[in-house]
Amino acid sequence: MYGKVELYQKHLQMSNPEFEIVESPEAESIHTGRITPVYPLTEGLFQRSLRTTLKEAVDRHLDDSITDLLPPEFRSPLDLLPLDQALREMHLPTSFATLEKARRRIVFDEFFSFELQILLKVKAIRTESQAPAFTISPGLIAEFKRSLPFELTRSQEQAIRDLVKDLSQTIPMNRLLQGDVGSGKTVVAAFAFLAAHRSGLQCAFLIPTEILAEQHYRTLLKFLELLGIRPELLTKSIEPDRRARLIAELRQGKIPVVVGTHALLQEDVCFKDLGLLVVDEQHKFGVHQRNQLLQKTPRPHQLVMTATPIPRTLALTVYADLDISVMKEIPKGRQPVKTYWITRKKQPEIFSRMVSRIQKGEQAYIVFPLIEETERADLLAAQKEYERLGKTVFQKFRMGLVHGRLDRPEREAIMRAFSRREIDILVATSVIEVGVDQPNATMMVIENAERFGLAQLHQLRGRIGRGALESECFLFGEPTTEDGKRRLRLLTKITDGFRIADEDLKLRGQGDLWGVRQSGEPLFRVAHPVLDEAILLEARREARKLMGEISGGTLQKTPLWVQKYLEQMSKTD
Repeated sequence: MYGKVELYQKHLQMSNPEFEIVESPEAESIHTGRITPVYPLTEGLFQRSLRTTLKEAVDRHLDDSITDLLPPEFRSPLDLLPLDQALREMHLPTSFATLEKARRRIVFDEFFSFELQILLKVKAIRTESQAPAFTISPGLIAEFKRSLPFELTRSQEQAIRDLVKDLSQTIPMNRLLQGDVGSGKTVVAAFAFLAAHRSGLQCAFLIPTEILAEQHYRTLLKFLELLGIRPELLTKSIEPDRRARLIAELRQGKIPVVVGTHALLQEDVCFKDLGLLVVDEQHKFGVHQRNQLLQKTPRPHQLVMTATPIPRTLALTVYADLDISVMKEIPKGRQPVKTYWITRKKQPEIFSRMVSRIQKGEQAYIVFPLIEETERADLLAAQKEYERLGKTVFQKFRMGLVHGRLDRPEREAIMRAFSRREIDILVATSVIEVGVDQPNATMMVIENAERFGLAQLHQLRGRIGRGALESECFLFGEPTTEDGKRRLRLLTKITDGFRIADEDLKLRGQGDLWGVRQSGEPLFRVAHPVLDEAILLEARREARKLMGEISGGTLQKTPLWVQKYLEQMSKTD
């Protein structure tokens, strides 16, 4: 018998203990007297029967059905268990030490096969595809800097140098530009567009939403027109006649830079000489969608931009096939957003402050976690509060309401009106997390802030502080857990998105690590890229060493064991 012993009315008892009928002293136990596996279950499955079935499968079939494709001469220096022993120990461990060694072998396999596949993919692109090499004159960076009304940050200058190095080669660039909210990634993209234009090539800037595409278009117009480049905008809302003209001019090579949404991916959109594709927030697009514009000969260079700070180990896996440039500094002239965590008792005072700022011509956001009232009375809903505030505190001001249940055209029309300063206060749910760039917005109130994740709060806060005016973010939250309190406390102290991403990872553990991926499907079944960082780096090092031998000419082709290993790992459940 195995279970928790409790004292009940002077008697010791065990409630619902695990038990096992001992047939003979020599018989191996399954459910008791050993390190016992606990499997995830679904309806109709029971722990005891599943455990018994899996032990039988391991005992009867493991030795016959498993082929270890990592040769002993590769495994031994790394102290990796043979695969059959690792699988047996994972199900029926003889000790915690061997269980740890078994898990290390399985985790290594997942990372190693992943790294090999990525490296083979990168090698194939680099050897089978050629991109047009840009002709970038030594004085181009200086000319670009002179045209700007502000100084570039050190991070922006480094990112531009990275681009010059990549774009000057015929190896297709595949670079991730990872910058915190407001770090000035669009300026770096503008330089890439200038370099392409001076090399006689066209550029496409692919953006997930119309409102964001319009904002990027207006920003690029400011930077590029002074340099003699006229970008164009192509979205679903463009009138048919104008669309037909733009498509004809793209085909003739008359448009140097086109900014657009999914409308750029239509079959009739063709380029004469596409040399560069820039994708903003690439996880908003499917893999096949992005590849549509890359399947050209010569293959265009690709720059991917994201404002989602990603911890280093996660970037090594989620964006493993990209070179990475990181931008952490905020452009000069911008002030860090001041963040305060307060109780709702202070709401009248904060709203009074908002009134005075709007009277000066500024704008504000009020963000809610919900759209409509639910049974949870402690949560304020966007719809109800929008109606109440519009009739009371803010009745003299123009208000707008935006949330995920609105049709996209309606939602974008409201956000567009806010951008044009036709709305003073935008009441919203988290749909504004990525999508509104209004330097005139200087104040944000986030209701029930404890309901949002740390990274999400940081992204929301990034909607303000985008101009030279001092900006303030007020978190109304009454968290009941220590984690909830720590989250809000951290946000008042930290403005660096990369530090916030690390803290968020610590708070959430494994959680929703894959939010930055196209699909919620995890990359790995056992391995965890953060908790298993040391094994990830070891597997990465070994994969690179092996690929160095393959590409360096000591091996004429991929070794047979590597081919078979990758084939097996792609099928393994």
